[in-house]
Amino acid sequence: MHRYRSHTCAELTKSAVGSTVRLSGWVHRVRDHGGLLFIDLRDHYGLTQIVADPDSPAFKTAETVRGEWVIRVDGEVKARRGDTVNANLPTGEIEIFAGEIEVLSASKELPLPVFGEPDYPEDIRLKYRFLDLRRETLHKNIIARTKIIAEMRKRMSDVGFTEFSTPILTASSPEGARDFLVPSRIHPGKFYALPQAPQQYKQLIMMSGFDRYFQIAPCFRDEDPRADRLPGEFYQLDLEMSFVEQEDILTTMEPIMRGVFEAFANGKPVTQEFRRIPYDVAMRKYGSDKPDLRNPIEMQEVSDHFRDSGFKVFSNILAGDPKAEIWAIPAKTGGSRAFCDRMNSWAQGEGQPGLGYIFWRKEGDKIDGAGPLAKNIGEERTEAVRQQLGLEDGDACFFVAGDPKKFASFAGAARTRAGEELNLVDRERFELCWIIDFPFYEWDEDAKKVDFGHNPFSMPQGGIDALNEQDPLTIKAFQYDMVCNGFEIASGGIRNHLTETMVKAFEIVGLDRETVEANFGGLYRAFQYGAPPHGGMAAGVDRVVMLLVGAKNLREITMFPMNQQAQDLLMNAPSPAELTQLRELSLRVIEQKKD
Repeated sequence: MHRYRSHTCAELTKSAVGSTVRLSGWVHRVRDHGGLLFIDLRDHYGLTQIVADPDSPAFKTAETVRGEWVIRVDGEVKARRGDTVNANLPTGEIEIFAGEIEVLSASKELPLPVFGEPDYPEDIRLKYRFLDLRRETLHKNIIARTKIIAEMRKRMSDVGFTEFSTPILTASSPEGARDFLVPSRIHPGKFYALPQAPQQYKQLIMMSGFDRYFQIAPCFRDEDPRADRLPGEFYQLDLEMSFVEQEDILTTMEPIMRGVFEAFANGKPVTQEFRRIPYDVAMRKYGSDKPDLRNPIEMQEVSDHFRDSGFKVFSNILAGDPKAEIWAIPAKTGGSRAFCDRMNSWAQGEGQPGLGYIFWRKEGDKIDGAGPLAKNIGEERTEAVRQQLGLEDGDACFFVAGDPKKFASFAGAARTRAGEELNLVDRERFELCWIIDFPFYEWDEDAKKVDFGHNPFSMPQGGIDALNEQDPLTIKAFQYDMVCNGFEIASGGIRNHLTETMVKAFEIVGLDRETVEANFGGLYRAFQYGAPPHGGMAAGVDRVVMLLVGAKNLREITMFPMNQQAQDLLMNAPSPAELTQLRELSLRVIEQKKD
């Protein structure tokens, strides 16, 4: 028999009854039932119940073991009685009567519990991550992550993509976030950068004549952490295709991503045909370029119903600003004054003056509007609002006013709030869509200049003619995002593969030809030697896994994450460098002055 085990802790069933087996694993918990000891033995695969009775030579050792000790157990497989069968376990019909127990490794008192998975301070969980990873939920999440990535790889290979690895040490490139810099010992005073994304390399792969590239790519960005992005590093399904238009990429990747979701959705419905929603439409309907389409609320403009009305706040806004509009946020079933007041209080908590509202209730055979707005604009206008929005008795509507560019995100947050408060969101499904036609440029109010709105390497719609002839802020890009349940899970675009178009695009944001050539020399040179039209995208592996396993935070699907302060508490990183290391790198540390 093998030194440590003949079977795993998830393997034994009734067919093994009567056989002698050997298991090894961690003591999950010990229960004393009137002198009879029950040990739940756990390994990577599952759980098996061990029984030690006082007559067994193993009993003396069994009395000493504690949680998370590692033991080897030899014993006979016996069937459980009917009332003791555990239908929730693959091994629930059997138990092992221990004949011998060997302690392979004892454990100190645990700094955090494994059994039961109670809430525990994050700093302790991260410092002792090797214990945290023994917890069933986190352990399963990590295995699920591995399987999801394997499914991505398989599906990409099945449609003709080839996996290539791109460099980790590369040149600094402005991608919208800070680089992690790596000092060069051989070239004093010069630095490599860890890639924010393999953007330039994957385009160069297309220049090199390869047709369909992908990789599960590590990416590094020195930016503040968020719940849906960890500090430091993250992984993405990165891909690029040659001789394609935007539609080719959407129709190629839609079934791949749908298939990945269906494989791990545990029966939850997954969108079959992804909607294509232009960015401008998404902002007007949902107040967001990553809308949660499980929320049925769609906003509409209702400016004409308030123009020259008795509600002077809105009518004056419309009269005083040609850009001003009034947007309605319909809220089915929200027609109570208490709910409307709660929404109004929430808006004030968000720094807004409040939320105007109307709610409708039936009086006899007639549906009447109620609330201050209804009284001010009158019965006819109130009814016109109701008819436009398709509202009925017991429904409500909230209103925001001003320049949509300034209030759209708040309106979107109000839509989300109303949908969640009224339980209108169908949480038992995965709703995916494409957001397309992003603005190529945007106005940077702080710098008082035009800047790229999304990805500077994308092709503007209309090409160089649009760059030469159109107002930059009206130009759309061949850029697209994939969105699921309110999260952006992928982003991509058709690339700008023409040298002069690339130079012109950067000139508009204030970078001349020399700067473009210096910063993007590899691409700039490659474009001059026969560049195929190409495009691609990158899907966030971490976000996809988080959605599929139902985690609320990326730390619950990442093996060794950092904390919110970008510290690795397990490995104590970052940490000071030795003076000899600094000298080798021609560096010295300048202490920051304290305020």
